[in-house]
Amino acid sequence: MILVTGGTGLVGAHLLLRLTEGTTAIRALYRNPANLKKTKDLFAHYGKQAFFDTIDWVQGDITDIPSLEPAFIGVSHVYHCAAAITFDPSKEDLLRKVNIEGTANMVNCALDFGVKKFCHVSSIAALGDTLQPGETITEATEWNPERSHNDYAISKYGAEMEVWRAWQEGLSVVVVNPGVIFGYGFWDQGSGAILRAVNRGQYFYTLGSCGFVAVEDVTNIMVQLMDSELSGEKFTVVAENLTYKELLDIVADGLHKKRPSLHATKLLTSIAWRMDWLISKLLMRKRMLTRHMAQSAHATDVYDSSKVTKALNYKFTDLKAYLHALCASYA
Repeated sequence: MILVTGGTGLVGAHLLLRLTEGTTAIRALYRNPANLKKTKDLFAHYGKQAFFDTIDWVQGDITDIPSLEPAFIGVSHVYHCAAAITFDPSKEDLLRKVNIEGTANMVNCALDFGVKKFCHVSSIAALGDTLQPGETITEATEWNPERSHNDYAISKYGAEMEVWRAWQEGLSVVVVNPGVIFGYGFWDQGSGAILRAVNRGQYFYTLGSCGFVAVEDVTNIMVQLMDSELSGEKFTVVAENLTYKELLDIVADGLHKKRPSLHATKLLTSIAWRMDWLISKLLMRKRMLTRHMAQSAHATDVYDSSKVTKALNYKFTDLKAYLHALCASYA
């Protein structure tokens, strides 16, 4: 049996969609029953409602070990997709609790229950730091603890440390480090925020860059890695490196909206995140733009996925065509 955490999120739900096409029994962990609707709607969108009903849904929480134990009974393979994703500095404790402690609980249970192989979904945020702007980042790039990192990146790096600790203790593991992931559904979270912003009218852009990928590429690579003999390795999963201007232009064209035309300079974003901090205090609302978010908008990081393409002989989906098709289905 296969166990999937985070089955009510973008990656986990699309992974379940793929795994249920096979013959192995699937079990999925969920916390909030209300969130099951998102995954059910995804299956319905692709005309696979019957596959959704074959999943053994178990209510539990990765931060609560007693609730995890029933989910691990009879499990041979684990895909750990669950994670907290936020760049709000006030959520540091939540990030550490879910991403680090939760992952520690998962690998500990995997060791205790004799799981054969464990796939951990990390992030490019947990990859290393380059010495010079614009240098290529690979799996071998070293993490520099002296550099400033946002709390999310720190928590994902800490989660990886738990996975590598379990590997040293005998658990067969693979780690994927996806870039910004796009996929159908879940428009109210993650990359869906980009489509929402452009659909409403996005006027500003920066010239920073990042790595982007389709969710189907992420799930396909995860499954192929789990089916392979590879273990104790991590893989960057980025289809294309694009500037934010290039990305916003592609999405704007796909949604038939006006392209952003105002360049947000470093000075402008530095003023903006400070204003956002002040407004959030006055109105008691969550942060919309933090210092690290402003800084990352200007970072010119470039990611190299050649390791996974060579290991699996994998060809990524053309991202521009994918985004145009995604925009056509945006709701």
